[in-house]
Amino acid sequence: MPSADSAPVSSNAPEAKAPPTAFGKGFVLDAWYFVALSRDVAKGSLKRYEIMGEPVLIGRTNAGAVYGMRDICPHRAAPLSAGRMVDKPGEGETIECPYHGWRFRPDGVCAAIPSLVEEQAFEANRIRVRSYPVVESQGLVFVFMRSDPRSEEAPDHAPPVFPGVVGGEAKLVEWMDFDSHIDHAVVGLMDPAHGPFVHQQWWWRSEHSMHEKAKAFEPREFGFAMVRHAPSSNSRAYKILGGAPATEISFRLPGYRWEHIQVGEKQVLALTCLTPVTETKTRITQIFWSDHWVFNIAKPFLRMGVVAFLKQDGGMVNLQNEGLRYDPALIWIDDADKQAKWYQQLKREWTKSRVEGRGFVNPVKAGVLRWKS
Repeated sequence: MPSADSAPVSSNAPEAKAPPTAFGKGFVLDAWYFVALSRDVAKGSLKRYEIMGEPVLIGRTNAGAVYGMRDICPHRAAPLSAGRMVDKPGEGETIECPYHGWRFRPDGVCAAIPSLVEEQAFEANRIRVRSYPVVESQGLVFVFMRSDPRSEEAPDHAPPVFPGVVGGEAKLVEWMDFDSHIDHAVVGLMDPAHGPFVHQQWWWRSEHSMHEKAKAFEPREFGFAMVRHAPSSNSRAYKILGGAPATEISFRLPGYRWEHIQVGEKQVLALTCLTPVTETKTRITQIFWSDHWVFNIAKPFLRMGVVAFLKQDGGMVNLQNEGLRYDPALIWIDDADKQAKWYQQLKREWTKSRVEGRGFVNPVKAGVLRWKS
């Protein structure tokens, strides 16, 4: 795994002008995005997703390999995900288009065009559907979104590996689409000051219990972390874990935030994956793993809490959109908005380093942030 300060760069990085890096515009490219849980991609399945406005087919061969390709047949634009997996002699497993039966291998190469007759010498294998690098890790499926869609070079870094993925499959999964650009979704979820006002559950915290906090942060690979600490005294939900829980909260580009809680030898991992569907829609997926005995008992209540939090955050995004329609200048303050500032710096540095063909230099500096919540 490359270090945060010396990630290799593709030799054919685009020479064109850098994509937009202004807040609320453009995307982090040449990066791995969460797309699905492994258990949701069955053998022989063809699943359609949209990432950055692009239709992406994620499938799994009957042999078990996961793959990704653009979900558009180059013949007449029918979605390949509406077709089926077939296995013809001499072709191997292919994806058959539902319109005219054109068949494509999982790497995107056309294997056959059924309408051709023997005298028509047409080289089907010269036709290709764009393919995407796909990696399956820790029960999650990641897709690599390139800055140059025509490139066939292998990704120069691996997807993230998360601590605390314990107890087999994920215990709890919830998702929701936010009507916002991924930038607004990211900073909204990492914002430490909105909780007492947006999330006013009795078991969480309220504005009446606000007090000053001081947390140490340090740079991590392609991101940063609030280093391990005891949860705040007004965060009541942690008390059900018993013992003396210690938590660490991390963020990594392009859109991963996770909280790793340890209580003795037991662990809880709460992972949030942000996937840009379009410029104005972001999918938020929250996934939990744990080997703590109390998790199974508390899971129904935790599910209700997660859904409530997502709905509250989504509702606030909709309110925020009322103001964003007028394209106002936004005011960012220290220290409560420092993580939002770091995210913007990380995004700019990612884009700039790749355009300039050099290693990524993490702009985050270690330090202590203070705010009230």
